[in-house]
Amino acid sequence: MPMIGGGPESRRPQAHPGLGSASSNPPASGRGDESLALYIHWPFCVSKCPYCDFNSHVREGVDVAQWQAALLADMAHEAALLPGRTLGSIFFGGGTPSLMPPALVQTLIEQAAQHWRFADDIEITLEANPSSVESARFADLALAGVNRVSLGLQALDDNVLAFLGRAHSVTEALAALDIAQDRFARVTFDLIYARPGQSLADWERELTRALGFGTGHLSLYQLTIEPGTRFETLVRRGELVPADDDHCADLFDLTRQMTGAAGLPAYEISNHARIGQQSRHNLTYWRYGDYAGIGPGAHGRRRAMATERHRKPENYLSAITRNGHGLSVERPLDAETQATEALLMGLRLAEGIDLERIAQLSGVPQPSLIDEAATDRLVALGLVERSGQHITVTPQGMPLLDAILAEVVAIEPAA
Repeated sequence: MPMIGGGPESRRPQAHPGLGSASSNPPASGRGDESLALYIHWPFCVSKCPYCDFNSHVREGVDVAQWQAALLADMAHEAALLPGRTLGSIFFGGGTPSLMPPALVQTLIEQAAQHWRFADDIEITLEANPSSVESARFADLALAGVNRVSLGLQALDDNVLAFLGRAHSVTEALAALDIAQDRFARVTFDLIYARPGQSLADWERELTRALGFGTGHLSLYQLTIEPGTRFETLVRRGELVPADDDHCADLFDLTRQMTGAAGLPAYEISNHARIGQQSRHNLTYWRYGDYAGIGPGAHGRRRAMATERHRKPENYLSAITRNGHGLSVERPLDAETQATEALLMGLRLAEGIDLERIAQLSGVPQPSLIDEAATDRLVALGLVERSGQHITVTPQGMPLLDAILAEVVAIEPAA
């Protein structure tokens, strides 16, 4: 049974490899009337966690004025290519965005408001470590315009936090959570489960405690061993043994049962929320909407164009100086790629996909999107539900999502 993917709430869809330079956009793919999302990547961390494969870097010092100028220039470049849009969400991800000076956060939000119209209910999220140093900034971040915070608690056990390489304690984390709930309209936090040696009873106790904190959203991820991380090295040496797939499936089922009973059903494979508390920003990704990504390593989907910024902070700054933007990849997406991405992202959601919408977005004829025979077989097994052109993966099918996607998606790559 395949492992369920994990990682912070802000995990981005990956851009396709390739190199390119700034160029004109192809015609819009029917998404121009939908709200736009803006992702801002702050790449700096105090230390690198052993499970993390995100674009994060440890630096002794950061020139805030230099980074403000760079991010503003990068934002202006994207705004010029996406004029007249309504911004539905902003997400400050990382790295550790709570290390950003609140004045910088405010400047970026204010400049975004100059480039685009803000939706009346715009969601502005910032990822934060639950340390006392960073929670002291919460009041100023709220004044800067942040209205939703995502806390990286990761565990409710001090020994596990040490194993995960986290710098905070449980006591410190819960104090930060209290401050966040006092300062922000919406709060979510992450927990990592399926850790080595974690039993069903262990996770049940921890999740019961987490559900008692009263937040409207939880991101609950299974620990996955990512290439290039410290944990991968330990697994290769035989010094770390991941949880087996059957146990992971049992933990996944328990998680869905408990969150559903508590009124936070899963709306995506690893994200759970009360009605109306879903992450609007991440829904843009999963529903295959347009999003601009700025900052080192940030990915974007600009109409029918995949974009990616230089990953290394120093290379990103050099590109800004040289070109006025941080782009390293800007590649047109053919119809087949767009359709495939829309299917792969949308089937992660409890709401599923609408084949007619994907056909309109991508230009791929509706009959060519899925393998009808495979879909019918999965429906008979109770792993997929279908009503006309609407398809969803059932709760029973979600632990097998990777295998289901491989069978259902029928699109052939363009020649």
